Amino acid sequence: MEHNQESTTATMKDVAERAGVSTATVSRALMNPEKVSAVTRQKVEQAVIDTGYSPHALARNAKRSESRTIMVIVPDICDPFFSEMIRGVEVTAAKQGYLVLIGDCAHQNQQEKSFMNLMLTRQIDGMVLLGSQVPFDTGVEEQRNLPPMVMANEFAPELELPTVHIDNLTAAFEAVNHLWQLGHRRIACIAGPEEMPLCHYRLQGYIQALRRNGLTIDPEYIVRGDFTFEAGCTAFRRLMALPNPPDALFCHSDIMALGAMSQAKSLGLRVPQDISLVGFDDIELSRYSDPQLTTVAQPRFDIGREAMLLLLEQLQGKTVSSGSRLLDFELKVRGSTARTAKSE
Repeated sequence: MEHNQESTTATMKDVAERAGVSTATVSRALMNPEKVSAVTRQKVEQAVIDTGYSPHALARNAKRSESRTIMVIVPDICDPFFSEMIRGVEVTAAKQGYLVLIGDCAHQNQQEKSFMNLMLTRQIDGMVLLGSQVPFDTGVEEQRNLPPMVMANEFAPELELPTVHIDNLTAAFEAVNHLWQLGHRRIACIAGPEEMPLCHYRLQGYIQALRRNGLTIDPEYIVRGDFTFEAGCTAFRRLMALPNPPDALFCHSDIMALGAMSQAKSLGLRVPQDISLVGFDDIELSRYSDPQLTTVAQPRFDIGREAMLLLLEQLQGKTVSSGSRLLDFELKVRGSTARTAKSE
């Protein structure tokens, strides 16, 4: 009966001590057994049996110790788009006495084990994802046995996580429709990476706006970039080299739109007299460009705040349903868009 008494209190540290290995090795042996030797795996498995340790029961134990620390996973820490979202998380977390750690998913391959170990060893109480990827290999069933997670900015329904974001499809539709109302008929799109769900929705919004207004979808008018300034420059050059270049451009991010604007000036084109540009996100730089950038404004601070509030509810033991919490967006019309000469 001693075994049953231990099973209610055994921790991963107990398993590690019994097996003569580190807690990180225990984590790997339990979650990624193929990544440890057969001998080590057997030691850990026997130690689990000896101590009565149950990672699943522990994960569901509402009385587990708290670290008062949460982690924010950022797709790319260098992208200025995420700064206000992170601030929204941090301000909200600090009011409740939580510390925020930042994990950069741009180096996910190297950090994957560290993220998983932090979760399994309860060094963090929860996680806010600012992208569509969980930063380690795990399925929905395994997620239920981990500390709570909330997704902000992106939308990936297959992960079954509470999510805070805007309606990217409708926002893109309104941005492109704005260009059409200004008389533009040759409207191109600099899209983001194909694997990102929000880029899929923004592209669908672009396509639906063209179709709604009776315009033909030209595949050559859709060029993909990676949300960098250089990608905007490269895509703009490619579009302007077409036999019938566009007279307006919808970009999936402000950074790519600013790259396009810079390249336009290098080619001797005037914005908006020769070509109108619309961005997406309303980062601070969009208000300091010349001309100021017309863009879709996301409530980035509010997205971070609402995501953290959802996480706090879960940490307080409340049931939070998965699915979308949509926040409002706004099309900020500034100096980078204007009526075409033909429509005046």
